[in-house]
Amino acid sequence: MFHLLDFEECCHLSAATVTDLRHELHKHPELSMKEVHTRELLMAFLSQHTSARICDEGSWFWCVFGENEPGEPIAFRADIDALPIEEDDSLPYHSVNPGVSHKCGHDGHAACLCGLALMLERYPVKRPVYLIFQPGEEIGAGGRMCAGLVKERGIPEVYAFHNLGGYPENSIVYRKGLTQPASEGLRISFRGKCTHASAPENGKNPAAALARMILFLQKLSERPSRGLVLATVVGLKAGAGDFGISAGDGELSLTLRAEYEQEMKELEARILAYADEQASLEGLEVSHEISDRFPETKNTEHALSRVREAAECLGKELIEMKDLWRASEDFGYYTKIAEGAIFYIGTGEDVPPLHTQQYDFNDRIIETAMMMFYTLASQ
Repeated sequence: MFHLLDFEECCHLSAATVTDLRHELHKHPELSMKEVHTRELLMAFLSQHTSARICDEGSWFWCVFGENEPGEPIAFRADIDALPIEEDDSLPYHSVNPGVSHKCGHDGHAACLCGLALMLERYPVKRPVYLIFQPGEEIGAGGRMCAGLVKERGIPEVYAFHNLGGYPENSIVYRKGLTQPASEGLRISFRGKCTHASAPENGKNPAAALARMILFLQKLSERPSRGLVLATVVGLKAGAGDFGISAGDGELSLTLRAEYEQEMKELEARILAYADEQASLEGLEVSHEISDRFPETKNTEHALSRVREAAECLGKELIEMKDLWRASEDFGYYTKIAEGAIFYIGTGEDVPPLHTQQYDFNDRIIETAMMMFYTLASQ
């Protein structure tokens, strides 16, 4: 058994190395499902600093420590993709990729998982520990794919964390059961017929159908439901804005969000049925496309109790989240297969929000993330 002071010193020294890695990841952000350099950088770091077996799956990778140890396997997941946001700061590790930046902290998540690897290399545990480096979280594409490893390997428990502002720095924030909602992107396209703006009766303009769709969405939001149900307009257009042409095409883009996947699908069905009605009424063609689909993310009771025990063991402030965090998260794919929990580490009560130009991951929570993960692995 290691000495606690030696262990804490090791964690502190490892955190410095992990911080350097985080900054390097931050400089080279890549969009969802395009994380080529990110993957190579992370695998090179693990190869250089650990003896873990690394398995490259092409668009993602995983590694394992203690593969032949007798204890029950456990897995930890980190997302690695960035966002299409121009960085607006003077950081020494400012993004070198125009229009792309790590404004959700996935650079920190990935670096912290590498920090766990450093700890496991120095202080092995008597169970197989899998580290999953997942792409495409921002568009809901990676979780479904990578969660297959949990089933394939018979891993009974899986954990993840997300950094979160609005809470005291280094506090551990959690929610029982449903913690983040299901969501999807829905794009509805109407196709009519362009004509001269002086004779709109000779064409088929989708503007009226689009206007009625917006009013219909407002009424939908007033309907009773078991929990949160939202249809948020994220895009609306008709025609090209040419003053001599009556629009012939139009498009409405929505984000649907609900606490329960079934209610989200019911919302989708009602919206599409109404779109069909409007198309028929106006003599338009209608089509739709669904993307960025996220499941509801639920923490299982057993896994969440282990998170709380780990936080208490480390003397961390525990804060129960009263309301679900409305942002979606594809970690729910993992907890459909195994026991699991995603918890949040507070980054400060007055910090720039996620997905904004001014945001940057708080390096002062790195040690907390490493210690939380290692404590869960060694319990």
